[in-house]
Amino acid sequence: MSQYIASFIVFISIFLFGMAVLRVGLNTISSSRLQTWLYRAASTPLRGLITGAVITALLQSSSAVMVITISLIAAKLLTFRQSIGIILGTNIGTTITAELMTLNPDQLVIPLLLSGFILLQVRKQLLFSIGTVLFGLGCIFVAMHGLEALAIPLSTLSFIKDVIHNTNSNLMYGIGIGTLLTAVIQSSTATTGITMSFINQDLLTLSSAIAILYGANIGTCITAVIASIGSSTEAKLAAYAHVWINIIGVVIFYPLIGIFGTIASTLTTFPDVQLAHVSILFNVLSSLLFLPVTGLLALSIERIHSRNILI
Repeated sequence: MSQYIASFIVFISIFLFGMAVLRVGLNTISSSRLQTWLYRAASTPLRGLITGAVITALLQSSSAVMVITISLIAAKLLTFRQSIGIILGTNIGTTITAELMTLNPDQLVIPLLLSGFILLQVRKQLLFSIGTVLFGLGCIFVAMHGLEALAIPLSTLSFIKDVIHNTNSNLMYGIGIGTLLTAVIQSSTATTGITMSFINQDLLTLSSAIAILYGANIGTCITAVIASIGSSTEAKLAAYAHVWINIIGVVIFYPLIGIFGTIASTLTTFPDVQLAHVSILFNVLSSLLFLPVTGLLALSIERIHSRNILI
């Protein structure tokens, strides 16, 4: 079984490599505008939410947007309170990646890799960047196909079998697995991809997959916390806000896992697409719930953490 574990690590590495390449391409296309957009759009929570969602969708990384936001706060170009809307937007923007991963990789891998490779040979920056995006997507689909093929062989391993059984039996366990896995591999998207692979093989129930998705939302906060180490108090408060928003969102919507699953099941029969739809539903509702109370949320976080910054 060691070959399956080795293959799993290889495909995860390909997935993370594809995500990194994709982000580089998207960042190159719009890098000169990103910080300016964030700076100008944070005047109101709603504008911050919209901008955070758009930029996260462009970069395909909520963590990257959070790092940029924390850097702007540390440079005193943004305040902690202005960052709340952006944080809410990042949770919405990252759901686009989950929808992209549900596309049929068998039909897209070769065209994406081939066209991406050809454009990578072009010296024009825009075409080169487009090639980077296409090649990155191709790598992601290769990894998704490989992970799905490995799902059943991996499920025969005693450790994985226990994890699957416990996750299907206890949704809180699933949240813990999603949080831990995302914190370790530093990518909620990769965690979602792995979960999609297992749910497509009927190894996980939709409810347990949603629980892992919830946990991934919490686990992705670790990047912002790490980025805030050694920074200003306001930058650390933004990282704490990211943590609190995601934890509170999971607590509020935990009782609705079954309802979300039912809604998604009426929209499509494909398990991975159902999970992607739940990701949008959960993150949009959670962000809209916090939007009217951003001032109260910011005040609460300031009172809890301002006098006792531990890191």
